[in-house]
Amino acid sequence: MADIFEKIQANRGPIGMHAKESHGYFTFPKLEGDIGPHMHFRGKEKLNWSLNNYLGLANHPEVRNADAEAGSNFGFAMPMGARMMSGNSNLHEQLERELADFVSKEDSILVNFGYQAMVSAIDCLVDRHDVIVYDAESHACILDGVRLHMGKRYVFKHNDIEDCEKQLERATKLAEETGGAILVITEGVFGMRGDQGYLKEIVALKKKFNFRLFVDDAHGVGTLGATGAGTGEEQGVQDDIDVYFGTFAKSFAMIGGFIASDAQVVEYLRYNMRSQIFAKAMPMPLVAGALKRLELIRTQPELKSKLWEITNALQSGLKNAGFEIGPTNSCVTPVYLNGSIPESTNLIYDLRENYNIFCSMVVYPVVPKGMIILRLIPTAVHTMEDVNYTIESFSKIVGKLKAGEYMSETIAKV
Repeated sequence: MADIFEKIQANRGPIGMHAKESHGYFTFPKLEGDIGPHMHFRGKEKLNWSLNNYLGLANHPEVRNADAEAGSNFGFAMPMGARMMSGNSNLHEQLERELADFVSKEDSILVNFGYQAMVSAIDCLVDRHDVIVYDAESHACILDGVRLHMGKRYVFKHNDIEDCEKQLERATKLAEETGGAILVITEGVFGMRGDQGYLKEIVALKKKFNFRLFVDDAHGVGTLGATGAGTGEEQGVQDDIDVYFGTFAKSFAMIGGFIASDAQVVEYLRYNMRSQIFAKAMPMPLVAGALKRLELIRTQPELKSKLWEITNALQSGLKNAGFEIGPTNSCVTPVYLNGSIPESTNLIYDLRENYNIFCSMVVYPVVPKGMIILRLIPTAVHTMEDVNYTIESFSKIVGKLKAGEYMSETIAKV
């Protein structure tokens, strides 16, 4: 008979096995100072491309003032209790109405944490008779929600509509036998590659199949669409998204999120979604802060325009310099390189210490062995100088990578 702690000691996980060498530098780094494109890491200023502060709201003066005022007026304890029992307020309901209006849905429900809410919403929406069909490259929160499902699920190849149709055929056959329904789950923007989900094409399949569509639009809300209402608005199918999830952790530059849908669906979630029923309500300062952020997103379109000015300059500049950035058609900007894990860590060390650029590194097991992704997140508060310096620096480090200067048996010593 095994001991749980002995098993943990023997198997630290694919990333955890490198914890001693990487903690505090490659993993769990500490960025300090005011949130923005220039922050401090280990006492030195770095050009930062690793924060999902798309619209620059984290340090917007109106946002900072609203947050401070709400904290002073309410404190973070209020409201005390779960929404259903003692934690509801007029501000919570106002925010839900305004969010629903923003994404063109009848109603919405606030959620405390996006990851937790996605898992819980999937669990709430389907029962063991229902069938889930989902994209293979869905975010971990979707995959964990699907894992909780006691019924059948079918996965389709990433953004492969032909395979999606094939899985819908299988799901339809099974649902007819069980008397269940079908829920299709995908993303508005896939956060690693930056490509939009094929929402328009999936919606077109509704003419042939009977299903409901659940879209996680974490990276789309605030950045895409004429008004910033997200990927569905961008692709002209917002009304055909049956359940819409938006996070506050990206464009809103805070924490929490919302789920929007028909009024009867939201009411069902409000009374049945366990992660919200049994959790303390979102603190009042966060609700007030989200209201201010939503106001700025709706009334200051120049923030999104600036974001895309920087995004287009960065992505076109990288491509013109010979870099591979894949199929991204969002603000997420991945740079694909070839190299081992030791090479990638040495490259990142050089980039941070000698070029003072901080960006995220993605390696195996998140991507295939031999691939390195440097993931850049442009924001409305980056400058053209930031863009130009980054492209110049990347050209130099890639030259070193190809010349074998980062070859090593071990990761960089930090």
